[in-house]
Amino acid sequence: MLWDFAKFGNRPFATDDSGEIYRYDTLLRHGEAFADAVGERCLIFILCTNSAGSILGYTAALNHGIVPVLVDSGLERSLLHSLLDTYQPKYLWLPEKNAAEFPGYTAGYGEWGYTLLRAESAPHCELYGDLALLLTTSGSTGSPKLVRQSYDNILANTESIVEYLHIDGDERPITTLPMHYTYGLSVLNTHLFVGAEMILTEHTLMQKEFWARVKDERVTSFAGVPYIYEMLNRLRFFRMDLPDLKTLTQAGGKLSVELHEKFADFAAQTGKHFVVMYGQTEATARMAYLPPEYAVRKRGSMGIAIPGGEFSLIDACGEPITQPDTVGELVYTGRNVTLGYAEQREDLAKGDERCGVLQTGDMAKVDSDGFYYIVGRKKRFLKVFGSRINLDETERLVSSAFDGISCVCAGKDDHMYVFLTDDKLKEEVLKFLSQKTGFHPSAFTVCIIDAIPRNESGKIVYQELAKYYEE
Repeated sequence: MLWDFAKFGNRPFATDDSGEIYRYDTLLRHGEAFADAVGERCLIFILCTNSAGSILGYTAALNHGIVPVLVDSGLERSLLHSLLDTYQPKYLWLPEKNAAEFPGYTAGYGEWGYTLLRAESAPHCELYGDLALLLTTSGSTGSPKLVRQSYDNILANTESIVEYLHIDGDERPITTLPMHYTYGLSVLNTHLFVGAEMILTEHTLMQKEFWARVKDERVTSFAGVPYIYEMLNRLRFFRMDLPDLKTLTQAGGKLSVELHEKFADFAAQTGKHFVVMYGQTEATARMAYLPPEYAVRKRGSMGIAIPGGEFSLIDACGEPITQPDTVGELVYTGRNVTLGYAEQREDLAKGDERCGVLQTGDMAKVDSDGFYYIVGRKKRFLKVFGSRINLDETERLVSSAFDGISCVCAGKDDHMYVFLTDDKLKEEVLKFLSQKTGFHPSAFTVCIIDAIPRNESGKIVYQELAKYYEE
């Protein structure tokens, strides 16, 4: 078992917006009932919300050898059904209100607003013995590519994060991130591990109800991606009276140096901790953290490797880089490096393909004190509002929806640029992407160009598009 809930007795593990309190002993009891209802090691899709019912299904599955795929409960339905067709899970665990959307399943066990649906017919699925969890790499585009995490991956990363953030049972974090997102999930994993209480909320930072809960529930910490910190800055967060809040963590993309410095200075002046972190789903969650005592002096840095992990840099030929301030690809080694990817059902039988080593695809440098700095990306991904988006998958999504369209995607974190050669489709493509990904239209700019730049081999020259979005 990843969590030993029995040792926490009737301590609360969560309180929601209605004021209902959920306790560890009840979570343990309902988890056993959930496992009895499933009855075997198999694949299950969990449609996630930040709710006690969602947490119940997730923790019960992992503690009883059932393998969940975590997806957003609000994922656009054609994308969700494409994933279901690819992986053919035996069960769904989802909000009761959504059960009628899945006529090919039979309802069974239910608790805390969630219900278990069993597929009327699902072929046998061979699962690797240490496979614990599957997370999407680019869930908003419905990519079938999943990250395969092991039980040891999750345990190792959980123990490491608890150690360097000094998390204990007195912590009271509030949900600012979704649990199907690796960063939000790591907050849940670590706090349940030590018997802390989660403050569950559906309110956003822009609502006064959110800040009322932060005060009333004596919230001690919250986690944010760069977009959240940009909002906090606009909300005049620095003037708020939040005496119980002691820790602010940031990951999910690189924060601007200016904002990093601003929050680090605020934390230093008010006795709080501001902790910048770096991670990927492929490393379960976290790989690096910047100790709060260095937050001001090493602004812009992602920090050092987490306990139990190690970084190195390699050049274009794969040779080690030993000189400081020399850019190379960042390589991470640790127990939390995941097993590999799955792109189809049969891949769930695969074993460990990484053997504890991850080439991150990020370009970085290290200073003479051993602190690392991300300088760019080798692969074609963006972080949009904290969620990683595969640009190649987005191009595929648009091309499949609009016959004959020429579409290229590029951009920078928190803003994607979509290049088209037909101005008649500009508004349709913008609406389509916003609907499919769930992102506000402001996350996209559609540019009309005369032709897609290509080299003599016919490959797209993405560098020539940078002039449209780089100052």
